Amino acid sequence: MFKKSLRNTIFLNISAFLLVAMLEILGGWLFRDKYDTTYSFYVWQLSYAIAIMGVIWVNHFILIPFIYDKKYYLLYGMLLIATIFLGAFLKAYPEWIGVYKMSSFLIYTTGTGMAAFFLRRNLIIQKENAEKEKLQREIELTYLKEQVNPHFLFNSLNSIYALSRQQSPETPDLVMQLSELMRYQLESSKKDTVLLKEELEFIENYLLLEEKRLSKRCTIEFVIEGNLLELRIAPMLLIPFVENAVKHGAQSTNEQSTIDISVAVKNTTLHFCVVNSKPVMVSEAERKGMGLENVRRRLNLLYADSHGLEIEDNEESYRINLSIDLKVSVLKKGVND
Repeated sequence: MFKKSLRNTIFLNISAFLLVAMLEILGGWLFRDKYDTTYSFYVWQLSYAIAIMGVIWVNHFILIPFIYDKKYYLLYGMLLIATIFLGAFLKAYPEWIGVYKMSSFLIYTTGTGMAAFFLRRNLIIQKENAEKEKLQREIELTYLKEQVNPHFLFNSLNSIYALSRQQSPETPDLVMQLSELMRYQLESSKKDTVLLKEELEFIENYLLLEEKRLSKRCTIEFVIEGNLLELRIAPMLLIPFVENAVKHGAQSTNEQSTIDISVAVKNTTLHFCVVNSKPVMVSEAERKGMGLENVRRRLNLLYADSHGLEIEDNEESYRINLSIDLKVSVLKKGVND
């Protein structure tokens, strides 16, 4: 990276010098007859280019990084003026009127060079900050994804453990069903997006597992409307809402409970609604877990300006309404199929 940056800097400065030299030659071309020889004309114009670029280089590579950037602004201004005057003096002395004109010209060219320098540096800083932000988001998303895996696994294992204690004959089948769910989860975690229909099939299979464990204590409704097309979504983004409904609704009470999940797709917008009944007595501490906090953070990172999340915590029910515009790309544009 350093070698590439150095090469770019050298190339830009050589290009700038050649451009200034060419402009000086073209600018004085009509007056070349005033010089003794063509050679002396070229030498004179190139010396102008060297004087201009010399002051600009001293400013860019010495004064700005070692004086200006350390916030010695008064000293920087004094040294810059001294550098300009010295350049003009070396070029035009002993004609003081020439020194004055050359100083004015160097002030103009140095100001123009500074504008180009700070503009380029600002663009580089913005690019570096954008790359750092993207990298930070990727690291954070990877961390959040990895947290989802054990969270889902623990909930599923708890469900099967409860059935095994009841010595249910369905336990082996549920273990196989869980293995399929985990296989999908492991495969999807390597991707940035998955097909929406695959994600919904995963949720449906999870609900079938929970429905068997909860027996007749919970009525689960899962409805899908609209054309899923080839819409894609970040993997494991919706399941925390479903887990939350099971854990803090049906699983936390022996009373009859309900879970209603509806999915509607309109154009490219997904509308996802989960409503679960609440037990008569449930503490606020029991309702808090890292699942929903993670999904909130992932939504803000992946679909910052293209999602809406509403949560209604009523006395008898808990409802989440989520809408996501799935035509908006997530963090990485590439999709691993």
